[in-house]
Amino acid sequence: MSWTEVRVPATSANLGPGFDALGMALSIYLECRFRPAGRLTIRPTGRDAGLISPGENNLIWQTAVAVAEHTGRPMPAIELEVNNGIPIGKGLGSSAAALVAGVVIADEVLGLEWDRHKIMDEAARIEGHPDNVAAAVLGSIVASAVDGEGITRAVRMQLPARYGVAIVVPDFILPTSEARAVLPSSYSRADAVFNIQRSALLIAAMLTATTDAFHAALEDRIHQPYRARLVPGLSAMLELRAEGLLGAALSGAGPSVLVFYERGHEAVVEEFQRIFREEGHGSDILWAHIPDHGYDLMRGL
Repeated sequence: MSWTEVRVPATSANLGPGFDALGMALSIYLECRFRPAGRLTIRPTGRDAGLISPGENNLIWQTAVAVAEHTGRPMPAIELEVNNGIPIGKGLGSSAAALVAGVVIADEVLGLEWDRHKIMDEAARIEGHPDNVAAAVLGSIVASAVDGEGITRAVRMQLPARYGVAIVVPDFILPTSEARAVLPSSYSRADAVFNIQRSALLIAAMLTATTDAFHAALEDRIHQPYRARLVPGLSAMLELRAEGLLGAALSGAGPSVLVFYERGHEAVVEEFQRIFREEGHGSDILWAHIPDHGYDLMRGL
């Protein structure tokens, strides 16, 4: 029996001030090949494969089962090959990619014939917030929200072509649960207004390629100041100024750092490695582009 493959991009959420609202797709992928089978078989390979369960508690499979239950159908067993390229536990949307893959697999196996927006809405329902999954489904940079009826609304944007992005990935994991736990339960009106202003400024700066607004637009008072003690060197990175550097932000819940720069100034990204090194941590630079579409589905392989 032929295989079907779904390929889902990594994502970076928040982008500084856009907490749980802004997300960006990145050209680093989770690839899943699957086909119906007599019993469930899961074979993980690729980056951090040892952290991916080969059993029934695998997040991709659990998501497919949850979709089946939500639609009132049984989920048939499948043979699933997982080739992962997304660092796990590093703030690059590995769980969101698994959720999207699981929803797409359920849609294919169960013959639900959902469109891309329904896939996004179901993944956001399971995830609890739409920022990562919206970018993974639609690609590019996405502003998203859940409306009063519980439906995810999302709008795509493009980063100007003369801007580049890189991700500096340190050699330690920061569980999302731990990064969420340090956040306060409420904020002052001043901090809320501060982030609303920066989020609006960031979107305008990206749409108009207004370079001199980027540093201010990436400022945040909602999550990065509280998570800085969990990511050694983050405060210094967010304050870094250099020629060609547009600014930086914690990628999702961290600990990876997303760096915006002007093309031709790629060397500035090494400054972030230097800061991690001074804090006693090694790091890798992932050079990625922003794909203009989200997940790919290929049938009949």
